Amino acid sequence: MIFDLDGVLVDSERIWDEVRRAVVAEHGGTWREEATRAQQGMSTPEWARYLVEELGARTTPAEIATIVVKRMAARYAAEPPLIPGAVDVVRQVSARWPVAIASSSPVLLIKGFLDVTGLPVGAAVSSEQVGAGKPAPDVYLRAAELLGVAPEDCAAVEDTTNGLRSALAAKMAVYAVPNPHFPPDPEVLAEATAVVPEITGLPGALGLS
Repeated sequence: MIFDLDGVLVDSERIWDEVRRAVVAEHGGTWREEATRAQQGMSTPEWARYLVEELGARTTPAEIATIVVKRMAARYAAEPPLIPGAVDVVRQVSARWPVAIASSSPVLLIKGFLDVTGLPVGAAVSSEQVGAGKPAPDVYLRAAELLGVAPEDCAAVEDTTNGLRSALAAKMAVYAVPNPHFPPDPEVLAEATAVVPEITGLPGALGLS
């Protein structure tokens, strides 16, 4: 089982949105309505370029990435926004199958999450470590490779349109936990193996409870 992080295990999508909006405004850029959804699943280099090239932030992609990630790390250090029940779900699943994390978050934030929770994951991959962010399948394919399992023998847990597309492109079974703040495209959601309203319902969908 391969879990996304943002929106599945941590309630961080809104925090990412708040931080990026603030940094773009501070650097003279203009937020657009479609910007939030466009960036979901992007790797750090990808969304940093987007903030500069598409939203007009007057700085460099490298600098804006540093500022945003530093502020996110501070928010995580103060109090990681864990989704209620998510950590227990991962522990329950890991007792049955190897688990991994495949996230668009930077390595620093994934490590911070794992340090706080102590979850027994066999692999943790950031999209900044692979060729492309979601909706490309790269991060899921790499996670499966590190687990030593064929992608078609894996299941993914995702919440957003681009995340679902990424896991589907990797040919994995996909369990959707729709993000309540940024609901996925209904057409993409319809391709999921199962839709679970909340992460705490995942064990039941997997036949574990």
